[in-house]
Amino acid sequence: MPQYLMSVWHDEDYVVDFSGDDAQRMVAQVNALNEQLQATNTWVFAGGLHPASSATVVRPKDGQVSMTDGPYAESKEQMGGFWVIEAPDMDAALDWARQAALACEGPVELRPLQGG
Repeated sequence: MPQYLMSVWHDEDYVVDFSGDDAQRMVAQVNALNEQLQATNTWVFAGGLHPASSATVVRPKDGQVSMTDGPYAESKEQMGGFWVIEAPDMDAALDWARQAALACEGPVELRPLQGG
């Protein structure tokens, strides 16, 4: 079955205060979605990410690597989390992405994985 990446996007400087009412509501909504994904055998893997400022970029050059702090892409928006799902087709995957956007209350990008 084809696999898809659903990535959640945030403003670059997002900080989630998990003690706040808004965050608690979204956590409950995402947990409910995760339960649905698992119950329907759609779930493959998921994870939330620390802010992009915590990233390290590793670049190859002449058989060596350099490492720099910060995100690879300089952008106002950064990926904040993701799911990898299995769905029979793009329409089914788009339905899950719609539900994810509603649960996260923000943009979700859907992309098919190669080989699927």
